[in-house]
Amino acid sequence: MLEPVTTTNFPELNLLHRGKVRDMYGIPGHDDKLLMVATDRISAYDVVMDDAIPGKGAVLTELSLFWFNLLGDIVDNHLITANVEEYPEVCRQYDDQLTGRSMLVKKTKPLTIECIVRGYISGSFWSAYKKNSVVCGFQLPEGMLESEKFPEPLFTPSTKAEIGDHDENISLEQMEKIVGTERTKEIAAISRALYQKAADYARTKGIIIADTKFELGELDGKLILIDEVLTPDSSRFWPEDKYGVGRAQPSFDKQYLRDYLSRLDWDKTPPPPALPDEIIAKTRERYEEAVRKITKE
Repeated sequence: MLEPVTTTNFPELNLLHRGKVRDMYGIPGHDDKLLMVATDRISAYDVVMDDAIPGKGAVLTELSLFWFNLLGDIVDNHLITANVEEYPEVCRQYDDQLTGRSMLVKKTKPLTIECIVRGYISGSFWSAYKKNSVVCGFQLPEGMLESEKFPEPLFTPSTKAEIGDHDENISLEQMEKIVGTERTKEIAAISRALYQKAADYARTKGIIIADTKFELGELDGKLILIDEVLTPDSSRFWPEDKYGVGRAQPSFDKQYLRDYLSRLDWDKTPPPPALPDEIIAKTRERYEEAVRKITKE
């Protein structure tokens, strides 16, 4: 089996941040650029698992590159190149670890807001809706069923949490207090446009994008798309031919892992439980199927 990449170590670069999945490096002599490396780590319920999914980082990178290209007419993004031969010389010595799972990107100021767009009711919104039809300030239609499509996609922001903490869904009014009214409108419009174009494309491949999370940053005062885009880590991908209202859906994302963990006697705090080989293998299959269906079929 392919050996997973759980961590990276590049002595001549400056490790700035180790996230749930990505390792971010500063590059000596290139203060306006960053090196972003997608490892094979996987998180669930905001906890990073001790076991990784082999090849996952390459899937995330390939999908993000595809979407950056497709969505470039809506908003600029931070990608400079994913060709290691075009990286600064100090980076190229690590090409065996960087090829296929890294990007050279523009350094931006990330927003403190997660930009979530929901086309269907699922996940935390469904859980909240069952208690009250007003969710995070949104008055949702009465009588909705699990996995039902919203009349229009919803932009539902959340705050960013540190590793181990949980993101918190917030209302648009709360977001306006953080970034301002006009910026909120601009961010919401960009996010909805990105989701709509991606969702329309995915339907041609037999996939429903139920919801997704975008990251935006500021560069010279302008909003640009950053981080990963429309991957199985940040989105719910449902097979259209198996979609049905009123139940949870099969998916090409980490919902399979979440479902397994939810059946365990685990309180969703560290340390995480060990993952059986079967769960690792089937999670990997779903990630690889997502990239194949979206970019190749």
